[in-house]
Amino acid sequence: MRRYLSLLGFTALLLPATAQAYVAHTVAPGETLWQLAAMNNMTTRSFAAANGLSPDAHIISGATIRIPSIAEAAGALATAAPAAAPVATAAPPALGGYTIRPGDSLSAIAATARVPMSAIAAMNGLDPNGVLLAGTEIKLPTGSPAPAGASQPAPATTRVPQAAPYASSGRVTSSDIAAVAGRNGVPASLASAIAWQESGFNNAMVSSANARGVMQVMPGTWSWVQANLARRQLNPSLPIDNVGAGVLYLGHLLQETGGDPALAAAGYYQGLQSVRQVGMLPETQRYVANVLALRSRFGG
Repeated sequence: MRRYLSLLGFTALLLPATAQAYVAHTVAPGETLWQLAAMNNMTTRSFAAANGLSPDAHIISGATIRIPSIAEAAGALATAAPAAAPVATAAPPALGGYTIRPGDSLSAIAATARVPMSAIAAMNGLDPNGVLLAGTEIKLPTGSPAPAGASQPAPATTRVPQAAPYASSGRVTSSDIAAVAGRNGVPASLASAIAWQESGFNNAMVSSANARGVMQVMPGTWSWVQANLARRQLNPSLPIDNVGAGVLYLGHLLQETGGDPALAAAGYYQGLQSVRQVGMLPETQRYVANVLALRSRFGG
C-alpha cells in the first residue's frame, strides 16, 4: 500500500491537472488522513480539503476516499474556508525542565530538590546507579530550587533518557482522542484540549522537562499508569497508546478532584500534590485558562 500510494504521489507530479485527476482509494484498517497525505507528499490540510473533510476528521475502514493530484489538493486548499486555529494563547513552558550540565550528579540534584534520588530517577526513566550524561533533559519537582550547575550554560546538544514512552512519529485526531476518552469515561473535549495544548496532537514532541508524545507523558507517569490503571499492556511507541496513558491519568485526576475539570487540568500540568500545597502557580492558571477555552473547539 505504501509503495502504491507513493507512486501515485510521484505520478501526480508528472501528469497535468484535470477535473478528475484523483484516484479512488478504499480506506484500510488503521489508516488516517495524516498517513495518506504524507504518503502522497501532501499536507493533511490540503489532502483533507480535496475530500471536503476537516484535517481532524476520522476516516472509517472500508470507506472510499480520493487520492488527489498535488495540483488538485493545492487548489482545494486555496478555495477552502480558513479554519479557526484551536489555540487560545501561547502555551506556558513545561514546569521543572532542566538540562544536565557537566559536573552535575543525580544525588546532588536530589539533595537540592529535597526529594529522594530514586524519585527523580523513576520520574525521568533514569538508572540511579548509571552515569548522568551532560545534555540530558530531566524534570525536577515543581518549585524545587535550581541545581548548582544551572549557572553554567546548557550544553548545545541535548539527550532524551531511553525510557518509555517513546516520542515516535505520528499524529492523532480529535476523533481518535474522543474514542479513547469515551471508552474510559473521560470528557472527550477535555482530553482533546489537553492533548492540543500539550503537543498539537503530535507524538514526536519532547518537552524540555522530558515529557513525551501526544499527551506529554513522563516516564514515571507511564510506569505508574501501566501498573495501576491500564487494563492491557500499552505500547510505548504507539501514538494512540500515548493518548491512552494520558487519558487514564486524566481520569484519575478527575476522580481525585471530584470531577472538577479545571483542577484536574491544573494537576495534569503542575502536579496535583503541588496544587494542593501551594495553589495554582501563575503559569498553571494560564494553562488551565487555555485548556478550558479550547474545550469549546472540541465540542465541550
